[in-house]
Amino acid sequence: MTNNFIVTLKKNTPDVETKKFVDSVHRAGGSILHEFDIIKGYTIKLPDALHLNKLKEKHNDVIENVEEDKEVHTN
Repeated sequence: MTNNFIVTLKKNTPDVETKKFVDSVHRAGGSILHEFDIIKGYTIKLPDALHLNKLKEKHNDVIENVEEDKEVHTN
């Protein structure tokens, strides 16, 4: 089962580190679904949560926040 996540990188993340993060997503069998313009962040698709944990460990110094991309409803 694949999961989608929104990953926000720290504002001061150098481009070289951003590229390393994107490359890691692809090496983990994932893909970039969307790149945000206003913030340094991505919507990514990963095969499973285990791959997310590995990404978070490897890029902990540049990742600001990770949350599951899910539909939100208002009442």
